[in-house]
Amino acid sequence: MATNRLLWILGSALILPLAGCPTAGGDDDDAAGDDDDAAGCVDEGVCTLSGTIAEDMTLTADVAWVLRGGVFVGDDESATTLTIEPGTTVYGESATDGMLVVTRNSRLVAQGTADAPIVFTSSKSEGSRARGDWGGIIINGNAPINSCGADGGDPCEAFGEGGTGWYGGDDPADDSGVLEYVRVEFAGTLLSPDNELNGIAFQGVGSGTVIDHIQIHMNADDGIEFFGGTAQAKHVLLTGIGDDSIDWTDGWQGKLQFAVAQQYEDNGDNGIEADNNGDDNTAAPRSHPTISNVTLIGVPGGASSDVGMLLREGTAGALSNMVVTGFADACLDVDHSETFANVTAGDLTLTNSIVDCATPFDIEAGDDVPVDTFFGDGAGNEEGDPGLVDPFNLTTPGFKPSSTGLAATGGSAPSDAFFDAVSYRGGVDPSDDWTAGWTTSARN
Repeated sequence: MATNRLLWILGSALILPLAGCPTAGGDDDDAAGDDDDAAGCVDEGVCTLSGTIAEDMTLTADVAWVLRGGVFVGDDESATTLTIEPGTTVYGESATDGMLVVTRNSRLVAQGTADAPIVFTSSKSEGSRARGDWGGIIINGNAPINSCGADGGDPCEAFGEGGTGWYGGDDPADDSGVLEYVRVEFAGTLLSPDNELNGIAFQGVGSGTVIDHIQIHMNADDGIEFFGGTAQAKHVLLTGIGDDSIDWTDGWQGKLQFAVAQQYEDNGDNGIEADNNGDDNTAAPRSHPTISNVTLIGVPGGASSDVGMLLREGTAGALSNMVVTGFADACLDVDHSETFANVTAGDLTLTNSIVDCATPFDIEAGDDVPVDTFFGDGAGNEEGDPGLVDPFNLTTPGFKPSSTGLAATGGSAPSDAFFDAVSYRGGVDPSDDWTAGWTTSARN
């Protein structure tokens, strides 16, 4: 389907779900999304989704799918699975702040391939796209969180920003589906001041969810944010993010291996912003992820390139094989007494990592533990050029370390079945660039 055909339909005065399209929340057989019904869209090539998808449905690659407003997979009374075929493109309608919300007990099964990734993108034409064109993806699960407060009940649950539904529960192994080879581009709508949507928000998402090979590109707010839960992810690329690339809060106890975050010169904040709970730094369960092999790339001298890793508000965690380079303010900062208490107790650790910034550490007089001491006490930590091939190139970046670069050796993965054994540091193997072929660097 030609791009101009999609734009004509979206710009028409009368825009309705097209005849024969499997429609969200329908009561007839169309809602099942069987092959015959999906083929009914081929003449026009565009289907619009809106409201609630109340029955299992498949989005096929031969159709362009448009999210009109908030599209909810399931509701409080139905457990629904939305399946998306490899090579499918889903457009978030800019005029209606289109977004996709997966409710608790429902699932999103989006299994693309390296040759046919699934792409969520702006409904605007290429060349006119920008951060914040549409909402993004929100996934709500039943895993534990700590943000319910005194009135949240037992188990703890919370309501997502922007009316995105309830999340949280008592099932650490909760399964919200599969995301493999998925790109999310130009998302992050500003709903109200201080209320922007992330590229993907994992809200109370459990470890039964598969997250592998995803890119968040040119998002207005955070790239990915983990609101509690136990979600586990591998092979995550974050490029041109307007706020923090990786953010966690509210008791995230998941795992992450092989991630790259590359800031652009026009906007950005921290590579990682890590919190436990802003209202109660001691809230339980405490944020305590295990993270290995992450590369964080800032913009040297950039006005919006702040801190590579900002660890604060009581977070704990086991971080290893990190490479942090090029951030304007500092590579590493640790704030708040409860965070330092975790350092002292051995519950916040950083090992086998490299920092390379003009100001390596944000050292403040009131810190309970000097940040340079925290870094220096970590086994295998070094200051110096990691030797990445071309990390500041914004069109054809080279995230791998050269064979003789500092990051090519010195790594050691956590002893955990989730983590692949490695001997290098940073997010990309010196001999195998997993970001190649299915990702994008397009600025608009």
